[in-house]
Amino acid sequence: MKKIAYLTVIGILPALLALSQPALKHSPAGFDTYRAGIAHGKLDTVTYNSKTVDSKRRAVVYLPPGYTAKKTYPVLYLLHGIGGDEFEWLNQGTPQVILDNLYADKKLEPMIVVLPNGRAMKDDRATGNIMAPDKVAAFATFEHDLLDDLIPFIQKKYPVYTDREHRALAGLSMGGGQSLNFGLGNLDKFAWVGGFSSAPNTKKPEELLPDPDAAKSKLKLLWISCGDHDGLMSFSKRTHDYLEQKNVPHIFNVEPGIHDFKVWKNDIYLFSQFLFKPVDIDKYNMMISGGPASTNIRGSKYPFIQPDHRVLFRVKAPDAQKVQVDLGKKYDMVKDTAGYWTATTDSIGEGFHYYSLIIDGVATTDPSSQTFYGMGRMASGIEVPFDGGDYYAIKNVPHGDIRIKTYFSTVTKSWRRLFIYTPPGYDASQVKYPALYILHGGGEDETGWATQGKTDMIMDNLIAAGQAKPMLVVMPDANFGGGFGEAGLKTFANEIKQCIIPFIEKNYRVNRTAQGRALAGLSMGGLNTLYTGIYNTDTFSYLGVFSSGWILPAQNSIADTQYDFMKKNAAKINSNLKAFWIAMGGKEDIAYKNCQVMLGKLDEMKIKHSYYEYPGGHTWPVWRNDLYKFAPILFK
Repeated sequence: MKKIAYLTVIGILPALLALSQPALKHSPAGFDTYRAGIAHGKLDTVTYNSKTVDSKRRAVVYLPPGYTAKKTYPVLYLLHGIGGDEFEWLNQGTPQVILDNLYADKKLEPMIVVLPNGRAMKDDRATGNIMAPDKVAAFATFEHDLLDDLIPFIQKKYPVYTDREHRALAGLSMGGGQSLNFGLGNLDKFAWVGGFSSAPNTKKPEELLPDPDAAKSKLKLLWISCGDHDGLMSFSKRTHDYLEQKNVPHIFNVEPGIHDFKVWKNDIYLFSQFLFKPVDIDKYNMMISGGPASTNIRGSKYPFIQPDHRVLFRVKAPDAQKVQVDLGKKYDMVKDTAGYWTATTDSIGEGFHYYSLIIDGVATTDPSSQTFYGMGRMASGIEVPFDGGDYYAIKNVPHGDIRIKTYFSTVTKSWRRLFIYTPPGYDASQVKYPALYILHGGGEDETGWATQGKTDMIMDNLIAAGQAKPMLVVMPDANFGGGFGEAGLKTFANEIKQCIIPFIEKNYRVNRTAQGRALAGLSMGGLNTLYTGIYNTDTFSYLGVFSSGWILPAQNSIADTQYDFMKKNAAKINSNLKAFWIAMGGKEDIAYKNCQVMLGKLDEMKIKHSYYEYPGGHTWPVWRNDLYKFAPILFK
């Protein structure tokens, strides 16, 4: 089980949630409005024999859209309040509508939801004095009815998993207290527990969790929530405080509202999206209360990213005279009496950034950070999360592989290395897949797209969503000594045609036609794409040029020669290329002006192309987005 870190949430918060889970904020408008044009679940009212009560009892069961007896489902048991019964949620909370909408938006794992009557007595109606001692006591008796009678009945009647990891328990008010009492009291039965505005029936924290270590090891998710103006807040708060003191992972979600269904509808909307999928609450900590960067080495607290994306750096260098952090902008660090230097940056933009420490004038890596090959050397890197990063987040979808292969280059007479992304199911398939050959920039190598670029996560998510065709993505080393000059460009062209493509097509099941090949690259890789791709449209039907354009006047002769070729072969190029896609990181991109000149030339020659901008400059956040936008165009 992944470690789940404690998180406190106050109010409406724009938190990042990867893994296809909800940002911690209030539900969107219309989340509880019936939609006519979507698939809907089905409601069953069932009767089961309760040995606990010695009578027959009823429960309502929600079966998800597309329910089939051939599939096995996890189960959420959802409990009502002291004045309700098995119909309270349906009549006032409309969970069936909320869940239907979540399924339609692909935000929910298929699950069966059971809405029982939590008042375990023969006369279990909410009539008369609902606070009478026997009726209050019946809510405690329901623990035995739930475990001994209802759960076995559901397991016999429906195709459900019977293990704790596929069983959740949650409820509102009195049902919230029941959920915490029964769920935490039976960790061998429930791995997912949620208490919404839990009532005074909630046991004292010391009684709820006498063994905090057991909860840490067994719980997938512990959710506690309450409206900020709810008179029962003290019961949720005392539980939260105890869990925090004992370092028990949980989410404490305080939201605007009182003790009513506006709050509880929001609770079921959020809570349900966490269920029965991998949970990594550390990501919430990062967005709400800050935390160590995901790119830190294991156990390192610094760099520490604050909620507003300012970053605190800390390094020990007691004998240094001057230390700076270089993130494009240099930040002077201040030394304390123990020899630690610290600095806090401005708010840093989304995604991945290289950085260095400059110690007495010497640029070096940060010992607290992972290193990446960039800037022509190994450099430190920092990953800054943001709301729009869902497309490269790790999700509960089928995953492909990154394979590292070594081949002998007959061009350079040396062994070289490349990375290959193979899509989910590649080994079990006999399909011949198309292939995208994608190139790094200057100062980087074949590791760039696989690590800084998050190619595998981007492709996994696109393929799972049906937005991109399954394909191989080949990431070679495009460094050949000549760099940005014609010698390097020509050597790469020979390398990919004579060595890389033959190696891939000999060892992998790929489409061996031009229609099954695409070539793309960023910066220097974009120049390689222009040079190789334009002259070889009978080899590549798709070209992607990211943050690049002929550098003038240094490459004037190369550009003029290619423009002359393009002018003479415009009809062939337009016919052969299915897509000539050019992207730029906004006006702040260092290649912007060169690219605009090139776009003007293409227009003059009537070379068909498309153009896209994603602001951010000459950086990996831009290039990740370029791949995300380019891949869906390919091989359609």
